[in-house]
Amino acid sequence: MQKFSTREAAEKLGLSPIALSRYIALRKVPAPEMVKTGRMTLHLWTEQDIERVRRLLPKIANGRKTRHQKHKKQAKTKKK
Repeated sequence: MQKFSTREAAEKLGLSPIALSRYIALRKVPAPEMVKTGRMTLHLWTEQDIERVRRLLPKIANGRKTRHQKHKKQAKTKKK
């Protein structure tokens, strides 16, 4: 079974490595297997991990877009 780095996984998902790391830190996506090498801890992604995140991405509430839609909905309800 092939393992991928966070950078490679992010590339396959069409995200930046920083965005993927943030999603993991915010627990929006499940963290894959972690391996400690020296002082560094790395995430090792499998194809199944990447596909799981690919299915979750459309469901992730993502900052500005979500706030804009929320304000838009509130404005509509105030008009009624």
